[in-house]
Amino acid sequence: MIYSSSGEPHDLKHDPFKAIVAPRPIGWISALNAKGEVNLSPYSFFNAISSRPNIVMFSSENRKDAVAFIEETGEFTCSLVTRALAEQMNLTSAPLPRGESEYAHAGLAMAPSRFVKPPRVAASPAALECKLLSVQQLRDLDGQEVPRWMVLGQVVGVFIDEAYVRDGRFDTAGANPIARCGYADYAEVTELFSIARPPGG
Repeated sequence: MIYSSSGEPHDLKHDPFKAIVAPRPIGWISALNAKGEVNLSPYSFFNAISSRPNIVMFSSENRKDAVAFIEETGEFTCSLVTRALAEQMNLTSAPLPRGESEYAHAGLAMAPSRFVKPPRVAASPAALECKLLSVQQLRDLDGQEVPRWMVLGQVVGVFIDEAYVRDGRFDTAGANPIARCGYADYAEVTELFSIARPPGG
């Protein structure tokens, strides 16, 4: 059995943490800075953390443009990454100079949002429009700040392509989203199964 504490050596070739905490949804975050420059970048440390109100979070390893832009203007969007958009999503992770458009670099069109200024990815079947709640630099067990920033945003608008609505529900499997599974691996959602929750919960 392989067992180690965080940061301690083990006999694996690669850190298994990201492969164990998987699959993880990808937040394809679009933000504007005060000059109106746009940034689009994918984050696999991303998830929904609350309903009523709907709140999402993403965490950036190092203080990248997305965090800086959101701090400047207080808004962002999260576009759903599908299998058809996987290559373009990967291209938007390139370390481009500040102000250079990841949309143009990846050959993606922007679509206007309704409730916030940052655009969404036009080809994505769904997107969340968010306003900033907080940005927090993370700390370790010793209380030392680490170069990781967590962003919390409240969803103020939801876009869904009507082609992916079935019987009043978003067709997740039909949209074919992908998720990060550690290393360079991804998973795609192609089918779902349902389990009813116990009564009284």
